[in-house]
Amino acid sequence: MAEKRSIFEEVSDAERSSRTPVQGGLIDKANSGARNAIRVWLMMLFALVVVMIAVGGLTRLTDSGLSITEWRPVTGAIPPMSAEQWAIEFDKYRQIPEYQLQNKGMSLEEFKFIYWWEWGHRQLGRVIGLVWALGFVWFLLRKQIPTGWTGRLLGLGALGGLQGAIGWWMVSSGLGGTMLDVASYRLATHLGLAFVILGLITWYVLLLGRDEVDLLQARRGREAKLFSMSTGLMHFAFLQILIGALVAGIDAGRNYVDWPLMAGGFLPPDLFALDPWWRNFFEDDGLVQFMHRMAGYGLFIFGIIVWRRSGKSGHAKTKFAFNAVFAVLCLQMVLGIVTVMYSAPWQIAIVHQFGAVVLWSLIIRARFLSGYPPAQSLR
Repeated sequence: MAEKRSIFEEVSDAERSSRTPVQGGLIDKANSGARNAIRVWLMMLFALVVVMIAVGGLTRLTDSGLSITEWRPVTGAIPPMSAEQWAIEFDKYRQIPEYQLQNKGMSLEEFKFIYWWEWGHRQLGRVIGLVWALGFVWFLLRKQIPTGWTGRLLGLGALGGLQGAIGWWMVSSGLGGTMLDVASYRLATHLGLAFVILGLITWYVLLLGRDEVDLLQARRGREAKLFSMSTGLMHFAFLQILIGALVAGIDAGRNYVDWPLMAGGFLPPDLFALDPWWRNFFEDDGLVQFMHRMAGYGLFIFGIIVWRRSGKSGHAKTKFAFNAVFAVLCLQMVLGIVTVMYSAPWQIAIVHQFGAVVLWSLIIRARFLSGYPPAQSLR
């Protein structure tokens, strides 16, 4: 029978060293997976999607999107390799309205220029799909995906596949009838989904940057009001992105180059001239640009409100994140005005589109920090 000991008795160093140390958090560690490696992989996808959005914008600005008239997800990766193959592709392009009504007489060399832009755009989509597939299969087979993350990462791949199908749905709208460009609402759907994918990747990268225990503790300190307002700002920015796509789809940014008025008035002339009336919200250049302007003003005003609210945050990193959002929001507002006043040249228009990507990412980051504020010293 063991000898009774006083609760105040000292324990010798020998006894203390002989005991097996307690190891905590083994379950969390086993389920954490390769968080850092997956985060790097997602950062690669983020960079590729940003480049994809920029190339897609340039494809639209150079009127190259209809140069490839077929959707061949696999065999389309191989471009024309001979004069005969180029002649066949050029002949297909000459059958569509864009050539017959706008580019009649285009030379083969001019066709090659727009063909390479669209081919590069589609090829980059294939590269993104390949990078996702290789990364996902690698982590899945090695059982390194953290608990609860398999569905999220698989969902990104599914959205990427859907994006490819929507891309063809968009292109097909400009291959018949009297359409000189793709349907603007289909372009908005295509661009909108690209920003959804980019936003999800951004959110996942932020989540994987901190362990689950840290996130659970940080969530207790969520600044609920600021988180809610930043969620509203995110939705408002997304709406403005969609309207911007409608502007790009019908080249509405190249008309009504005066500011702050439109053709000398607050409202553009000949509102609702198209029939049925709902087409004006997608196809009337004056009304679409007017909506983009008004939404921009509203977004800017609401951005100021959210930014002022963030000044009450007790977290320095959160404040800085919202300061960055407001700075880029101001810059984006100026870029939008300059784009309109110079009739949307591609050099300025593509910078304006890239500004939307930066603003979108910064809003999501600021929202994350308000929802999961990082620990900081009392000082």
